[in-house]
Amino acid sequence: MIYLSLPPKDQFFQTIMYLLDTYSGFFIRGILITLFLSIVGTVGGFLLSLLLTIIRTQEIDIRRDLILTKILKKFGQGFSYVYVTVFRGTPMIVQAMIFYYGIAPLGLSWWRPLVAGLFVVTLNTTAYIAEVIRSGINGVDIGQMEAARSLGFSRNQSMFQIVLPQAIKNSLPAIGNEFIVNLKDTAVLSVIGVVDIFKATQSATSSNYRIVEGFFIAAVIYLILTFFTSKVVARLEKGKTQVKKVTMNA
Repeated sequence: MIYLSLPPKDQFFQTIMYLLDTYSGFFIRGILITLFLSIVGTVGGFLLSLLLTIIRTQEIDIRRDLILTKILKKFGQGFSYVYVTVFRGTPMIVQAMIFYYGIAPLGLSWWRPLVAGLFVVTLNTTAYIAEVIRSGINGVDIGQMEAARSLGFSRNQSMFQIVLPQAIKNSLPAIGNEFIVNLKDTAVLSVIGVVDIFKATQSATSSNYRIVEGFFIAAVIYLILTFFTSKVVARLEKGKTQVKKVTMNA
């Protein structure tokens, strides 16, 4: 049914249908931007977190490392610790305001709300996934590293070829959960003008003042996105459990 005019306020579901029919373009754009920010931000955060985790887990060899190497390792460890502490300890909405309005005065033509939003999501996700992977590394049996070293592998070779792949595999469910968090947390980027689901809903309801109906639609959209994503994450976790059982039986 196509509604030519806004239904009365007491017609809740008719109003929802009217908003969906009239502002479908707004909602579709919001969904696409939310998915873009969440997917690219999570993937980018994962890649940067690998670098950050490797830097943070570097051990200083007092006897063999050169003075410059010791300084660089110490600085890297300190930087990664501060980075994780700051980005995990401050809200994404505050980070968005600082980065967007802090860099905007430079007059960079490409520094738009969407770019700033992606930048913030990626940096924020990096901090959280770095801790997830670090926990995954700590969860790998220390005997794995010792066995690799006994076979002639260097520490870095043991980390990259033996320990890190296992840590990433064990961390996949938690990384999937971080993606679900990003699906919802991108809503805060509306404060800098990013047209995600939240901002699209605000635009759709700004002229008709049907706030409840509009955000009911937004809630359903978020619920559908997170529901299907959580199913994928649960499947990954189930697959990991089955692999463990097969390994133990073998």
